[in-house]
This record gives sequence, C-alpha cells and structure tokens, in this order.
Amino acid sequence: METIELLYVVFSLTLAIAGLSMVGLAIRAYNRTSRRAMFHLSVGFALIVAAAVTTTVSAFATEFQNTQMLLSVNYLITTVGYLFVIYSITGDR
Repeated sequence: METIELLYVVFSLTLAIAGLSMVGLAIRAYNRTSRRAMFHLSVGFALIVAAAVTTTVSAFATEFQNTQMLLSVNYLITTVGYLFVIYSITGDR
C-alpha cells in the first residue's frame, strides 16, 4: 500500500470514529430527552459516516477506478446527512 493510500485509510477511519462518537452521543441524548432533534442529528452523522466508509471500501475494491461515480455518490449521501444535521439544529421548533 502506498503512503497516500495509507493516509486515506487513516483519515477515513478517523472520520468514522469521530462520526460514530457523535451518533452515540446523539442517541444517548435522544434516549434521555426524547428530543426529535437528537434523532435527526444521529441519522445525519450516521449517513456521513456511511458515505465515508463505503467510499473508502469501494475505492479499494474497484482499485480506484470510476472515481467520479464514487465521489458523486459520496457527496450525495454526505449532503443528505448534513441536511439532517442542519434540520436537527434549525427545525422542529
């Protein structure tokens, strides 16, 4: 594995760990408070983590071929995740 590929894996794992931590915190907050905003926050971060992990796995599985499609799908799922995060902050009032 080349250095750039190793860095890609490390950064993807870091994002996944941080994102899953946010999902866990949001779920715990939802269980304690029953605020729907915490549910939306956990869904948003779960989608962001899913996009990062599946993009990394797909990139290595396809040997980094068709990167435009991989990135397009990644950005679509990540954007939907961020829309949930934004809604958790601004909506439901």
